[in-house]
Amino acid sequence: MSAEVTSLLESLKAHDELALTIDPKTLEILDRRRRTAVVKRRGWLMRRMLLAADVIGLTLAMVLAELTHGSSRGTDIRTEFLIFALSIPFWVVAAKTYGLYERDEERTDHSGADEFSGVFHMITVCTWIFFAGTYLTGLGHPTVPKLVSFWAAAVTFVVTGRAIARAICRRRINYLQNTVIVGAGEVGQLVAKKLLKHPEYGLNLIGFIDSEPTQRKGVLEQIAVLGGPERLPALIRLFDVERVIIAFTNNSHEEMLDLIRSLKDYEVQVDIVPRFFELVGSEVGMHAVEGISLVGLPPMRLSHSSRLLKVVLDLTLAILGLLFLLPLIVIVSILIKVDSPGPVFFRQVRMGYGGKTFRIFKFRTMYADAEERKAEVAHLNQHLLAGEDARMFKVPDDPRVTRVGRFLRRYSIDELPQLFNVILLQMSLVGPRPLILDEDQHVRDWGKARLRLKPGITGLWQVLGRSDIPFEEMTRLDYLYVVDWSLWRDVTLICRTLPALLRTRNAY
Repeated sequence: MSAEVTSLLESLKAHDELALTIDPKTLEILDRRRRTAVVKRRGWLMRRMLLAADVIGLTLAMVLAELTHGSSRGTDIRTEFLIFALSIPFWVVAAKTYGLYERDEERTDHSGADEFSGVFHMITVCTWIFFAGTYLTGLGHPTVPKLVSFWAAAVTFVVTGRAIARAICRRRINYLQNTVIVGAGEVGQLVAKKLLKHPEYGLNLIGFIDSEPTQRKGVLEQIAVLGGPERLPALIRLFDVERVIIAFTNNSHEEMLDLIRSLKDYEVQVDIVPRFFELVGSEVGMHAVEGISLVGLPPMRLSHSSRLLKVVLDLTLAILGLLFLLPLIVIVSILIKVDSPGPVFFRQVRMGYGGKTFRIFKFRTMYADAEERKAEVAHLNQHLLAGEDARMFKVPDDPRVTRVGRFLRRYSIDELPQLFNVILLQMSLVGPRPLILDEDQHVRDWGKARLRLKPGITGLWQVLGRSDIPFEEMTRLDYLYVVDWSLWRDVTLICRTLPALLRTRNAY
């Protein structure tokens, strides 16, 4: 431990009678940040990297359009590039107006998929404004084919460049945000577990703020309780805290309001866990009545046109996916037959849309006698060993899994045959988790609403945690998905599934 970190702890203890225990990994991150000559925060880093990605992407699109179509009638190439260079500030201001530089600092889970519609809309609008401006002023005469080429290339290069910029930023120490959670009760600890399970969010959890913390178990035992809310301002300065998450505490409503208002004097992002967060999805609307903000929960209904659009998206992508993945399916089938005796495909009864059962298709990843040997490994259920809800049966390093099957499970390749279920209209590409009947019988009354949409090959449960998500939380995620369904959200979840699979975390 460096002298800087030792000094940090001594300074904290000098103002606090508690003997604090700080997680060594947290200390290491604090040490690295303190040894950085000038600490630039996530917002500073992300805004500049995204700005560079936008300028480079737009420039490459312009170059490609010139190489493809040449200079426009009556305008030489140098003049066109000069006009484009002078328009760059306009593009940057437009991107900022669309909020494309701020959300990475504000939102923990912001990704390229979330902003694709904004980037697409901004480039489309600005391209036509650029065309109209050059045409009306006579400064240039770009043809429509050249304009379309620039537009298509700009969307592709800017989206790709932003993805690369984020990947680079997430490897930098500047990307990490020192975070504290106000409230060490059940909700605060739930938030902490999620942050620890998802390091890709870039939140360095320092500790809890709570005067009356509840007992912490498991991975949370290493997370320190830094004291009561009255110490928060001093701790923000001491630990260079950038994000404060307000969970539920035993403090009065007025005390928490005063605390949150006081945080406006510091450069921190404040996130508030709402009451009834189990019902409030990320897509809910906000409105107001005479200055009182209201969260609107729309009726749980899906129009016939929405269901038709979802079916069309499912069938189109499933058919294209099968055609594209056919060579891989053939190779995997051969490997399964060579690796162990038994059928290539495994079929199992699952609970489907409207409470109707169906048989799901998967590549066989276990030995043929796996079902008969299930009782032998029941004591290895990861949820049972962790003292958690054991209604879901997940066994790490299951001895019944074949050598090829272990690889297929790691990257969810065993799920590919479910595309046949999609074509048979039994499943959707995105939807609630398809449960076996033994698991479905534990779903509570309100959780049955998850079956108002077809089970999916992927979904919130796949993107956010796969095998690591407890049963009750999985049910809540499925419920929120059904309540907040939108076609664009399906597209976003499909885009987020591939990075989740590549992480291979807790996939078995």
